[in-house]
Amino acid sequence: MKCEEIMAALNDYVDGALEPDVCEALQEHLVDCNPCQIVIDNIRQTITLYKSGEPLQLPAAISDQLSGILRDRWRMKFPANDA
Repeated sequence: MKCEEIMAALNDYVDGALEPDVCEALQEHLVDCNPCQIVIDNIRQTITLYKSGEPLQLPAAISDQLSGILRDRWRMKFPANDA
């Protein structure tokens, strides 16, 4: 398998929904491809964090920055609603 094929099959692989022969080919590719290993590890870690259900507290500065960006984008999208 090539990296492009791996990327197309990632979700099914992580979910355990790949056909056995495709799964085996993917695992063989991962033995020698560190970039694909990193992508799959990141997906698994993201799923684990999501399933833990524990909200992460954003630092105040980042929360304020994000709120400002969202507010600005809202105003750009809905200018008539800006009071």
